[in-house]
Amino acid sequence: MVHVYRPLDLAPGRRAGSMVLAAGGRLWEVAPPSSIAPFAPAYRSPGGEEPYITVPGDRHRGCSYGPNSVYAIRLHDGRGVTRITGAHVTFFARITAPGLIDGIAFDQRGAFGYRLLVTVNHGSTTTVDAIDCHGAVTPITQTAPRVEGGIVVAPSTFGRFAGDLIAPDETGGRIFAITPRGNSTLVANSGLPHGNDIGVESEWFVPADQNAEFYVADRLTPGNRHPGDDVLLGVSYAALRAAGVRPFDLLVATEGGAFTDAIRCGPSTCQVRYVAKGPPEGHVEGHIAFVARAARSA
Repeated sequence: MVHVYRPLDLAPGRRAGSMVLAAGGRLWEVAPPSSIAPFAPAYRSPGGEEPYITVPGDRHRGCSYGPNSVYAIRLHDGRGVTRITGAHVTFFARITAPGLIDGIAFDQRGAFGYRLLVTVNHGSTTTVDAIDCHGAVTPITQTAPRVEGGIVVAPSTFGRFAGDLIAPDETGGRIFAITPRGNSTLVANSGLPHGNDIGVESEWFVPADQNAEFYVADRLTPGNRHPGDDVLLGVSYAALRAAGVRPFDLLVATEGGAFTDAIRCGPSTCQVRYVAKGPPEGHVEGHIAFVARAARSA
């Protein structure tokens, strides 16, 4: 466990063996088990409890989002997305869809045109917007099911949902796929506890590198049924492998208690396997992130 103040989200780091952490309205570079250093000190969240983050990959053809950039949800002083690059913090894109901006991820597979994707929750439905590298916003759909949290685009190994946006429904415990045409399909029922501040919140696809550890942000939330601890919770690849997890499975974890499933999809069906849980008081936010152990110890 790594102790931090008000952790909210994690993303892959720019250095081998590191992660970028959004916590306490700032960004940090974390190299488990104990190294934490400021990342882009000029950045301060303009407000809001869930400024989730994501980082671009190296496959954004014909357009660059900046190889050393972090993109963060912006909930106040102009709703949209902030771009953070070294010493520079800029307003990147304005989101006009009504509701709470509650999910952010890059399409590194190409079905959405290698663009930045955000979800906006407005009650029982969700808007999905795609944003190109110039900040131009294009709606994908305004009628997706209610989803939020650590959204991710599926790799080519995820059966009939390859290339789709995979998003969790914490209130119903379901996982949905949203296609580039804006259609929504149920991937699976997690079978995990569900409801507000309880259900599936965090996701990531297991990498091929089996020398990895996986982390989630466990935020202190006083008065909540799952009050959290202000730590980063971790689990080894070896432990998950012993529970039946394989490369390219989708990991999904609940906000309350970090109950975790692995989902594997083929051309016609998906298999759901319960694989792990965190401490009962855990209050998980944002994405699941991983660090390669061999790279970190080099």
